[in-house]
Amino acid sequence: MTRSLLFPVFASTLAWASLSGSVSAQSTVTSFGNAGGAPQAPWKVVGLPQQTKPFTRFSVVEIDGKRAVKIEADESYGNLVHPVKSMAPPAHLSWQWRVEKPLEQANLREKSGDDTAVKVCVFFDLPMDNVPFADRQLLRLARSKTSDPVPTATICYVWDQKLPAGTAIDNAFTRRQRYIVVESGNDRLDRWVAEKRDLAADFTKLFSDESPAVVPPIVGIAIGADSDNTKAKSVSYVSGLVLEP
Repeated sequence: MTRSLLFPVFASTLAWASLSGSVSAQSTVTSFGNAGGAPQAPWKVVGLPQQTKPFTRFSVVEIDGKRAVKIEADESYGNLVHPVKSMAPPAHLSWQWRVEKPLEQANLREKSGDDTAVKVCVFFDLPMDNVPFADRQLLRLARSKTSDPVPTATICYVWDQKLPAGTAIDNAFTRRQRYIVVESGNDRLDRWVAEKRDLAADFTKLFSDESPAVVPPIVGIAIGADSDNTKAKSVSYVSGLVLEP
């Protein structure tokens, strides 16, 4: 069964409801922890509400001399989430990632192909008044399930198989989440690639229709992979994730 329109909203809700720690506006993101184990708190694996399908697996490893999170999707869904204590823009996010096994059948333009071998996401606290009416009702439904805040806008940076780098599109299920394709294709498989993004500039590019003049605070980040729609497998790694003013 494919993810419903509500799933990305509820997944974020569950993230904020279950996490207890956060980093300050002047801090880098908490390290993933020791190799050979699961990522340490405040990192938290978050799935869909009452998820019955397999969870994407996250483990801390040493590879090529780097401490990294290995992300393994096998007909699965899941995100590794880290809260942030309302960091006001401007801010920059940098990381390194490596794709070992891509998702050849992924197609981010269609619900049936809306899977990613690796993604790095940023949650923004967009004022509810800026959110279109229909999405606002879905967010209110999600917020009724928890007393914790629910992010109203998400940008996910992805390494996609087909779409060219620089492509910016909406998530096939909900416009609360929008994608930027940062890397594309197989030319750099099994190699570490370093990225750095200006989060204010990217938010303005993707959400100017809802907030043309103001970039809202950043309230969380996540990494993940999913292959529940394509029924496939992927393997990737993320290392050196840093969020800074």
